[in-house]
Amino acid sequence: MKNVTVARSYAEALYDVADKKGLQSRIEASMLALETTLNEVPLLIDFLASPTIDAARKKETLRKALKDQVDPIFLNFLMVLVDKRRQRLLVTIGEQYRTLLDERQGKLHVQVTVARQPDERARVELAQQLSQALSRDVVPHVSVNPEILGGVIVRYGDRVLDGSLRRRLISMRRRLVEAGLPTNR
Repeated sequence: MKNVTVARSYAEALYDVADKKGLQSRIEASMLALETTLNEVPLLIDFLASPTIDAARKKETLRKALKDQVDPIFLNFLMVLVDKRRQRLLVTIGEQYRTLLDERQGKLHVQVTVARQPDERARVELAQQLSQALSRDVVPHVSVNPEILGGVIVRYGDRVLDGSLRRRLISMRRRLVEAGLPTNR
């Protein structure tokens, strides 16, 4: 949890600089270029995280790998991360930066659990219904869990909206057991 908090602070600082200079789209593209590079060269993450490699070498490697792909302000941000020994948080900072962008644009990411894989039309309809219900532009992240039997479970922030068939059946069972059986006299 502490790493996410620290990463969020760095993401907010980067966002503020980009916002003041009107570079949001360029910084977002730079973040994407970095993530692409990290995915294409997974050893780069290990290299950057290694305590045996000095900061100057890490910074030079980042400059060479990213100089033509990222905005200079973003490259300076990466140099600060290396100086502060926070480069191991790069992926988390990227996630927090995207979350921050979405928040500022009024988007809400929600985890949605369904019993069966929805087709594209159902996904669009689900997003529209959730957007209307939550009064926000909702971006659903759908996962499948056949154990819920039917319905939907929506998680966002610290809230859970459980509209699953399984929960309704359990609730119905509990009410029936609590009601007891009538006695014949």
